[in-house]
Amino acid sequence: MLVYSYLCQINAIDRVMQEQTSIDIFSFEVENGVAEYHAMLRITDPRLTYAEQVDSLLTAYGKLVSETLPGAVAVVKRFFLSDAANQAAHLQAMLIESSDGAVSIVEQPPLDGTKIALWVYLQRGVHTRVLPHGDYEVSHNGYRHLWTGSNWNKASKSEYQMRLLFNDYIMRLSEQGCRLADNCIRTWIFVQNVDVNYAGVVKARNEVFHTQNLTSETHFIASTGIAGRHADPEVMVQFDAYAIEGIRPEQIHYLYAPTHLNPTYEYGVSFERGTYVDYGDRRQVFISGTASINNKGEIVHPGDVRKQTLRMWENVETLLAEAECGYEHVGHMIVYLRDMADYAVVREMYEERFPTTPKVYLLAPVCRPGWLIEMECMAVKAIANDEFPTY
Repeated sequence: MLVYSYLCQINAIDRVMQEQTSIDIFSFEVENGVAEYHAMLRITDPRLTYAEQVDSLLTAYGKLVSETLPGAVAVVKRFFLSDAANQAAHLQAMLIESSDGAVSIVEQPPLDGTKIALWVYLQRGVHTRVLPHGDYEVSHNGYRHLWTGSNWNKASKSEYQMRLLFNDYIMRLSEQGCRLADNCIRTWIFVQNVDVNYAGVVKARNEVFHTQNLTSETHFIASTGIAGRHADPEVMVQFDAYAIEGIRPEQIHYLYAPTHLNPTYEYGVSFERGTYVDYGDRRQVFISGTASINNKGEIVHPGDVRKQTLRMWENVETLLAEAECGYEHVGHMIVYLRDMADYAVVREMYEERFPTTPKVYLLAPVCRPGWLIEMECMAVKAIANDEFPTY
């Protein structure tokens, strides 16, 4: 336990076994404040049918919130499926009576051979409600945290789909008294056939951002742009996002790590490497999808997944250090691989260095073919800052 002036922090990792599901849990708790939890739920027996795997996972999730973390509510739930076209409808039917959290469903096959996995971010001590457009509001102490998941449309091209998704999101933010440039902290963009469709996504995002005063002279938004498929083959782009109403500009900081990474606009894209947000009692860090890249925008160690993994870890560690954090503050990791044949090597490396951190390994090509691996993460650290209200 780390003791600070008026708060205490517990960063704890637990593993819970529920029938055929394992749950890795990261806990961050502060005295008289909002508690945060990251949980990664994975099926332990890939021989189960899909229906059996869904039932086991959702049963384990129910026990997680009722027994292991009573009083905690889901903020966001992201389900990773191996075959969305044949699986998403069944999962949605199972979730139809559940209103907790912003739900995201994406085809990114778990690399352990199972059909479904779940990352869930939970909090205790907050008020929640579903907004008219389906976004999920989490409020506490004057802040309104707005989460949105699984947004999509069926325009004719990936460029048009991305443009419509951003335009719709901008209008929804406006209805909540927010602006994209001022309030949006994080986006996730899942692209079907990323090698073909990502260029259209980039073009639309660049152009929309320019209209919103998101430029190389101001700032962008932390983001992951990665392969991911919707159940409907006509959907080329899916969009998740997180924004905060009630935040002040001086609470938001952008991460650059210039010794290791270059500004993204130098190779034609528009996102921040990472963002951290300070509150009176904590610092939350959002690391974008990060690969093996140097500060000239070049791929480091082409063709070597071991060396790319090491460089990627170094890049993420440098971003975290800029926020005065380390891997011990990381609540979860999502690891994306282009080639399933690299899974055994990468898993062994991760399990040796990060044996207890909640994580999941997914088949999801990165936006540049030469990148064999990418990871994203979230971190939280206790601080005492009288300048800002507590979380």
